[in-house]
Amino acid sequence: MMALAVVAGALSLLTIADTASAQTRSNAQAEQSNRLRAQGSPSPTLPPSGRYVAESGEAFMIDRSGSRPLVRFERREETWVLRPTAAPRGDVIYRNDAGEQVLRVTQGGAITVFTARSPGGSPASYVGAGQSLAPPTLGPIRLWDLMARRSVMLSQALGRLIEINLDGDQSEALCVEALIVTTDAVARIARSPSSRSSLSGLRSITITEGARASVTYSRGRLVVVVDPSQGQAGRPSSSRVIRALLPEPRTPNR
Repeated sequence: MMALAVVAGALSLLTIADTASAQTRSNAQAEQSNRLRAQGSPSPTLPPSGRYVAESGEAFMIDRSGSRPLVRFERREETWVLRPTAAPRGDVIYRNDAGEQVLRVTQGGAITVFTARSPGGSPASYVGAGQSLAPPTLGPIRLWDLMARRSVMLSQALGRLIEINLDGDQSEALCVEALIVTTDAVARIARSPSSRSSLSGLRSITITEGARASVTYSRGRLVVVVDPSQGQAGRPSSSRVIRALLPEPRTPNR
């Protein structure tokens, strides 16, 4: 009977803790909604530009200066271009180009962010102004230096020469961003003991321009095509690169 009483007491405490946790989450989202309304967000389903911090501790930037909202997580070089899709109760889910949900925004403006650390979602709050997430322009000397450094990085990681090619004259900035995102994705796979074997045939990476963004991998050649007419939305994300390289795609660590 004593044991049963202890178990019952423990279950009661867990129930109270779960209720308190749910109440805390609800309060945080309500506070976020009020804050966004006070800032005059143009739409209840579009968070304003700025810096956000999730309850999980992850910080990220949102940039809405262009035609599509952009997101970049701190200490990451990739910018995610988001696409809205309707969800129940009037919510909007913002997904990347691989269809993975990144943000969920309620009608009241409360934001939930989804990452590898918090796949079930973590409430996020606006904490201040942010910076532009426009892609960088390097110029020819720094561009060649970047290509050389990225080639060395992957060659050392894989133990053989990995050739890097960049063929684009309409949007250098977009090609540079694609180069960084693609080589980072390959390096991430190379560090994974369970996935590294998928790169056994990789010999070259080519970034080029075309009429439609795409990623293909065949006979050791990884080709990433960017579409300058679409701006940053015309640059394939690391998720698409990973899906092209891995037989069984895994969620990237944003």
